Amino acid sequence: MVHRPIAAAAAAAAAAASRPAREEEGVPDASLLAALRRNRLGGDTPPVRLPQGQDRVIAGGMRVRAFVPDHVDGVYLHLHGGGWAFGSAGGQDERLWRLAEQARLAVVSVEYRLAPEHPFPAGPDDCEAAARWLVDQAEAEFGTQRLLIGGESAGAHLSVVTLLRLRDRHGITGAFRAAHLLFGPYDLSMTPSQRLFGAKRLLSNTDTLRRSYELFTPAMGAEQRRDPEVSPLFADLAGLPPARIVVGTEDPMLDDSLFLAERWQAAGAPVQLGVVAGAMHGFTLFPLTITERELRREREFLSTTGLSTTGLSATGLSATER
Repeated sequence: MVHRPIAAAAAAAAAAASRPAREEEGVPDASLLAALRRNRLGGDTPPVRLPQGQDRVIAGGMRVRAFVPDHVDGVYLHLHGGGWAFGSAGGQDERLWRLAEQARLAVVSVEYRLAPEHPFPAGPDDCEAAARWLVDQAEAEFGTQRLLIGGESAGAHLSVVTLLRLRDRHGITGAFRAAHLLFGPYDLSMTPSQRLFGAKRLLSNTDTLRRSYELFTPAMGAEQRRDPEVSPLFADLAGLPPARIVVGTEDPMLDDSLFLAERWQAAGAPVQLGVVAGAMHGFTLFPLTITERELRREREFLSTTGLSTTGLSATGLSATER
């Protein structure tokens, strides 16, 4: 089901259009990458860092940023967006602390290595390591074995890749009880909506996606990018947990979410699919009414899914309403 259009989404499009045209940048130079990494996603100022965030080094030297409220009913492994080349674990403190408090979750955001200095498979390796650490240590660290995973854009891609690696490399299924996936790219060889989106000046378009894939997987062509380890849309999705998949109708990765939701359902897990009319890629980065509604639904999903094993075997594709 497509949600009703929200007029405020036009403000996000206007804000995105006012940013430098990334489609004209080519491969970012060091100064541009530094600026992108210094500032918050979708903006031109540094992110706010809250004292509630705890920078930690976990097993293997992985760095994470943790937000732990007074009451913890689960742990959410958060993988940030940024085209695998920018963004950071400390880039969304206000949103993650709010999620931690209101959903009663310890939120652990991963500082995974970034391209182009560290192309595939460095980022996925780091996310896999952090997930394995949580599987082993969540009870001792946070007093719960209820684990959840998710992220936005590249972080949504990495979330699915991480679940598949846990299953295929370590035989771990069921440890993570839900996945929350915001506007992710799941086919790096490019779905029809990615190829046909064109050069519209929004947060992402056909050219910026192509360049992001070249940075993340520099030695690969389209056929190699269809490998299930790179593009999870082509993977066997059996054994994955319930998911909530969200995308806007003005997102070049619309097909990615639509196709993934159908394949997730076909593999036997419950899926909530949210398609937000008029919303562009990355719309939750902007202070809009549509964003508040989406973040509320995210909190509802993460605070309730996987509290017990009851009902988790149900299948079906459902859509949320606004």
